[in-house]
Amino acid sequence: MTSKQITGGNVLRGAITGQRKHVTLAALGFSAHQAGEAIVPVLIGVVIDQAIAVEGYGGLFLWLGILAAVFAVLSYSYRYGARAAERAAEQAAHDIRLALAARVLDPRGGAESGRLPGELASLATGDAQRVGALNRALPYGLAAMTGVVVAAVALLGESVPLGLLVLLGTPPLLWLAHLLGRPLERRSEAERERAANASGVAADLVSGLRVLKGLGAESVAVARYRTMSRESLAATVRAARVKSVHDGGMLALNGIFLAIVALVGGRLAAEGSISIGALVAAVGLAQFLLGPLTNVAWVNSEFAQARASATRIASVLSAPPAVQPGTGKLAGPVRGEIALRGVSHAGLRDIDLHAAPGELLGVVVPDPAIAIALLECLGRDVDPATGTVELDGVALSSLEFDQARGAMLIAAHDADLFEGSLISNVTSNGDGAARALTAAGADEVARALPEGVDTVLTERGRSLSGGQRQRVALARALAADPPVLVLHDPTTAVDAVTEAGIAEGVREIRRGRTTILLTTSPALLAVADRVVVIEDGKVSAEGSHGELAAAHAGYRTAVLA
Repeated sequence: MTSKQITGGNVLRGAITGQRKHVTLAALGFSAHQAGEAIVPVLIGVVIDQAIAVEGYGGLFLWLGILAAVFAVLSYSYRYGARAAERAAEQAAHDIRLALAARVLDPRGGAESGRLPGELASLATGDAQRVGALNRALPYGLAAMTGVVVAAVALLGESVPLGLLVLLGTPPLLWLAHLLGRPLERRSEAERERAANASGVAADLVSGLRVLKGLGAESVAVARYRTMSRESLAATVRAARVKSVHDGGMLALNGIFLAIVALVGGRLAAEGSISIGALVAAVGLAQFLLGPLTNVAWVNSEFAQARASATRIASVLSAPPAVQPGTGKLAGPVRGEIALRGVSHAGLRDIDLHAAPGELLGVVVPDPAIAIALLECLGRDVDPATGTVELDGVALSSLEFDQARGAMLIAAHDADLFEGSLISNVTSNGDGAARALTAAGADEVARALPEGVDTVLTERGRSLSGGQRQRVALARALAADPPVLVLHDPTTAVDAVTEAGIAEGVREIRRGRTTILLTTSPALLAVADRVVVIEDGKVSAEGSHGELAAAHAGYRTAVLA
């Protein structure tokens, strides 16, 4: 099934069929429980008739033993049914989370387009859990129908009119339940959408809190989150209001239906058409029916919410890819020559740019949006509208993903760290770690920590300062030692003295390897072999740092101001 074919219905069916073994076991267990519950009133009626008959106690004790056996069966069947249902629900949610993660991490990209990281996290938690819960609800629904059928058959045995009333009255009740669930589905989808947006804004606010404080923009960010939170609250209240109407409506329908059953049963008993035991069984069955019919209402509510969440999940799984993989391979070892030929994308306008093999190239882009556009093209997050990006004379778009991305690493300035030791954040096997740590100035960070490189960092490296995190992230990029490395503003959070040391370290460790420094740092640009200035989407000047600082006013403004 291609991503374009994925719908909310596909997600729901996949969640159920993927766990059909456990869903079936749960349905059988719950159905046995409901059948036992339905039989209990009938057995009690038989016991009462046996007690009234006064024909000895043998028959009475026999039916009491049967009643006890039925209680044992329904108790154990519920226990094992609940276990299977819970496993099916949690496993389905887990599988959906894996599918979402695989789609987000797909090298073709596109899944994250227009979505904040917090929104994707909300999909992988709340929405996945709601869809998974369908595997808990479905067995209950099937068991409820089993209970209704068994109760109807038992009532037919006692009275044909009562049995027919239940059998013929249940389908219209289920149809009305479906109609009541449609508004809930719509409101639930809107509620999850607003909640995901609020989660995304909150995640971004927390991750950028240090920067916001530095800019004095806390009030603006808080106001934005407050607006999103209020919208989420309003959507939640609307969904809760509709759910209350749904649940109240279902309760009213169930009550009316049961009242009719009890009224007919009482009428038949008054006419002498059924025995006292049969009357007790009929009343007990009427009361029993409240449980299955209430479960039907709950299952219908769960289906409505699961459909809404499945639709949102399907929108990510079926998101069109940003790029398509090529099939070509590089002819030999990577030399590291990078060329942009007539590239136009976002703010880039028919740009030509060249980095020779082994060159340390500085690129100054005063406009941050154009800098991001350049990084997207180099990392092949997108294919340019026109022109080509080439590696060793071969277009990136024609190469396999592993070939292109294995040869060129894009190190973003806001790269996150992971929970774990400092050294595990730099390299997995220890190769080149010492040189990389020294070149990035991260060895000083390690010496300041209680257990050195083995110190365990908190989530996203929050236990480090911004400058320390940046140095560890730079060390990770350097330790990877790719043939081509693109560094985007790797030293914005460090002091001038440390930055100068890092500049020399990067130049030394990357000697003979192609390195592109996308930065306005004078220390980094001073060690570059050549510097290119991009203004208004085109290359406006190139030369050494000293030459451009002396002759180019725009360069001085961007770099030295």
